[in-house]
Amino acid sequence: MSIVPQEIPMDLPVIDLDVYLNNPVDSPEVKAECEKAAKALITYGALVLHDSRVAEKDNETFLDLLEDYFAQPEEELRKDERPELSYQIGVTLENTEKPKCAVDEPCLNVIQRLAPEERPLDISGHHPDPKCRFFWRMAEQPPYETKFPGLNADNVVPQAPHIKERWNPAMQQWGTSMKSAVEGLTEMAAVGLGLPAGTFKDAGKYGPHLLAPTASDLVKYGQKDTILAGFHTDLNFLTIHGRSRYPGLHIWARNTGKRITVKIPPGNYLLVQAGKQLEHITGGLIKAGFHEVVVNERTVEVIEKRKQQFPDRPLIRISSTFFWHLNSDHDLAPIPKLAEEAHRLRAEQFNLGRDEGEEKTYPPMKVGELVQEELKHIALMA
Repeated sequence: MSIVPQEIPMDLPVIDLDVYLNNPVDSPEVKAECEKAAKALITYGALVLHDSRVAEKDNETFLDLLEDYFAQPEEELRKDERPELSYQIGVTLENTEKPKCAVDEPCLNVIQRLAPEERPLDISGHHPDPKCRFFWRMAEQPPYETKFPGLNADNVVPQAPHIKERWNPAMQQWGTSMKSAVEGLTEMAAVGLGLPAGTFKDAGKYGPHLLAPTASDLVKYGQKDTILAGFHTDLNFLTIHGRSRYPGLHIWARNTGKRITVKIPPGNYLLVQAGKQLEHITGGLIKAGFHEVVVNERTVEVIEKRKQQFPDRPLIRISSTFFWHLNSDHDLAPIPKLAEEAHRLRAEQFNLGRDEGEEKTYPPMKVGELVQEELKHIALMA
């Protein structure tokens, strides 16, 4: 049975973090904006976040640095690999990470329920993604001995002189901006769901948060309909993106059955998507958002435009991405009132003829256990 598209707008809701930061938490304005944020995550699994503290110039500096980094020879990049830590710090080179959905039956069923014209590009060959990634930890060291040291390792700093001197300032500046924004949203989402504001933020105080840019070589992989990151969800709590210089990100909003081409407005706007940890703790009330990155017509247009405007710059698509996590040692289990609401919503959708597939279970576990299980699926952990 195909998902019947729901009549909801295809533009993602815009949530204003400034309203939350600049007004009393019990004010009507804050209450309404927090409820809007929670509803957006339930309905779409994603939203656009406005935060006037975010500076676009910091993103531009970050993108320049990462383009220069990934333009280095492969032998230089390999110095920053840490496969013994499941690539959870430092660099991951292209054709390493595999899209889980290529062989994951529940995920394949999601694709099958979509109308053919709304499906992602075919990932059935289970080829690794032709993208590189760098993980830079933006975490507070826990005051206890974690059971998951591999997920909480020290950072790797590239040593090439033209990179090293710029690295820490640019990574910390942009990473801190995105981390502050997403932590504000965790409070808004909690309030909107009827929970104490610190419910999620406190559980992520010592989370192994990662500034996690990806890089795709558009000289090698710039042909239309090339899959740069196959259809997947993220294993963390919330993912936040700044604007990339090259379009190509598609997301699927829950219950719409529609592929949405993401457009982040210029300026101090960010895209936020729900991940697996948020789905688990809400008992499926909020679903992790499916997405892919591909070379589409607009990507090709921008490639040609940048060749003309910036002939000396590397032709590399950098994603400006941050993964916000709950603490690895946090006991992860659905919050009962949210799990009840998830059951009610699922029944409501079923009665409207919208098939969400087989009901998932969310057994109690440590957050680090969920992360390790997901890493095995995507071929980053033995």
